[in-house]
Amino acid sequence: MATDSSNGEQKTTSKPPPLPSPLRFSKFYQSNMRILVTGGAGFIGSHLVDKLMENEKNEVIVADNYFTGSKDNLRKWIGHPRFELIRHDVTQPLLVEVDQIYHLACPASPIFYKYNPVKTIKTNVIGTLNMLGLAKRVGARILLTSTSEVYGDPLIHPQPETYWGNVNPIGVRSCYDEGKRVAETLMFDYHRQHGIEIRIAIIFNTYGPRMNIDDGRVVSNFIAQALRGEPLTVQKPGTQTRSFCYVSDMVDGLIRLMEGEHTGPINIGNPGEFTMVELAETVKELIKPDVEINMVENTPDDPRQRKPDITKAKELLGWEPKVKLRDGLPLMEEDFRLRLGISKE
Repeated sequence: MATDSSNGEQKTTSKPPPLPSPLRFSKFYQSNMRILVTGGAGFIGSHLVDKLMENEKNEVIVADNYFTGSKDNLRKWIGHPRFELIRHDVTQPLLVEVDQIYHLACPASPIFYKYNPVKTIKTNVIGTLNMLGLAKRVGARILLTSTSEVYGDPLIHPQPETYWGNVNPIGVRSCYDEGKRVAETLMFDYHRQHGIEIRIAIIFNTYGPRMNIDDGRVVSNFIAQALRGEPLTVQKPGTQTRSFCYVSDMVDGLIRLMEGEHTGPINIGNPGEFTMVELAETVKELIKPDVEINMVENTPDDPRQRKPDITKAKELLGWEPKVKLRDGLPLMEEDFRLRLGISKE
């Protein structure tokens, strides 16, 4: 039975979880683990699918509406007998028989989640309700990828899971920040009321191959600008900090959380902290030393600092990131060069 670590306290749910498929109790036939990944054609989702498909006992179903995801990210699995791809929007119910659900579906870049804020709220709230309803019906364990945005512009640094955040509920980013906060609430309400086996990961900034080149997030922005020979645009004042986790480390953390015995929320991120100016200087050094760095106006509600406290991830999951920023950026550069058709000088 999972350990509930909400509000920093260790509790145990008294209601038993729903029973999984009768196939799980077969004496003579051991069926594969059937795993649904919503948002599985996206950046993190597709890397998660790659890792799950390495296990020959896993069958993976991806549901994605391709708003920010792409079939191209999954091209090597299309046609594989253990893989299935469904064009589906999670704001509509989905009826499939699965044992685990990784619920990643939601645009994560400000450019995309602010494009249609009402739809972003619907994805976080109605989409999570639909996935919890599915988990309840089939007895599946469900993992939600929440976000460090639930901490808002934090007054505590670094941010532990016990921190409730400092979020503007009516700002231009609120559709995402508050949407994920409601999604976490729904997860715990279904857990307490219906015994659903839940896992919540609070994921911090992640980077790596397959990021959308023009998705507006700082790492992809800087690398794309450097490769095109454009000035790196740093939002003022440039002293705001972020922590960047390479995608393979993120996927490892998510799988450990799903397979473990702790509900979360658990921070998954790299505690290495960089100012935006430091990141720009690093990208400049590694990719194009003669590129300029320009300061531009900032966007509303941009957090001043962001750094995960990963004590719980270390103690409960045995997880910590391995890839350093200076090692991960060249891998992302190589991917961007390939997609932009820019050869190395």
